[in-house]
Amino acid sequence: MMTLDDYVVDVLMRDLVGHDRRPASFLVYLWFTCEQAHRHGAVQVSYQELAESVGLSKSSAQAAVSWLVRRKLLTATKENATAIPNYIVRTPWSDAACRTTLPRK
Repeated sequence: MMTLDDYVVDVLMRDLVGHDRRPASFLVYLWFTCEQAHRHGAVQVSYQELAESVGLSKSSAQAAVSWLVRRKLLTATKENATAIPNYIVRTPWSDAACRTTLPRK
């Protein structure tokens, strides 16, 4: 069983669903988080596969990914312009916590 960081439910859900009014983005973020944990690395998936996995339309999945990339919650890389992207879930809240707790040299 995968565990989620408390931040995801306590803060990120309210931010994406309530403030940004993009509930599909929250669902897509959750799906990528779980899928990345299962695969132990980047997730390569087409918009159509993503849409079917989450239960959204292809355009909603595309818009959600675009929003998550813009918010720096997801990183997408491609080998070329027509390749299926590799996605990596970002956790800026834990990255910031690590930076503040590490001793400086």
